[in-house]
Amino acid sequence: MDNFKDLVKANRSCRRFDNSFALDTQTLTGLVELARYTASAANNQPLKYIISSSREQNDKIFSCLTWAAYLKEWKGPEPAEQPTGYIVILGDTTIAKNFWCDHGIAAQTMLLGARAMGLAGCMFAAINIKKLKELLNIGDHLEVKLVIALGKPVETACIDDVDDSGDIKYYRDEDQVHHVPKRKLEDLILNAF
Repeated sequence: MDNFKDLVKANRSCRRFDNSFALDTQTLTGLVELARYTASAANNQPLKYIISSSREQNDKIFSCLTWAAYLKEWKGPEPAEQPTGYIVILGDTTIAKNFWCDHGIAAQTMLLGARAMGLAGCMFAAINIKKLKELLNIGDHLEVKLVIALGKPVETACIDDVDDSGDIKYYRDEDQVHHVPKRKLEDLILNAF
């Protein structure tokens, strides 16, 4: 359990990557393979995926994402720190009308898989969906659910306990370490029977 706990703790949202480290289609396909094995409501399996490791397609996807809302002065990674791979998670409305939490389960599984390989990623729901659908020629029967940015991390992130102020906003310190405040366990469990 400790190894898995360490993996979960290491799986922070990464927003700065080594853009010279190329991800390949095989690695991204392997992550989708992990998602294929996850639970699905009523076992409908309505999720579809677009994977991208080409600079041209990556640039299109990058232009549709909003990076780090709490870091007001930062508009996203510079070109040398942009992701080198993306997985777009789509819900196929010809299979199901409601995707419940399938896309969250799939995304977290892929991110844990990436972290286990020494990669890192960031899950996005702040997406210009109309623009993304146009740029990637995504059909009307497909709903954009999430985008996962992936690559080799150049960012250091750490988990801190939420302090007495209760502030949960992540921030970067003067050394550019990304701090992620988490509520204490005793504040989460209401009852134990």
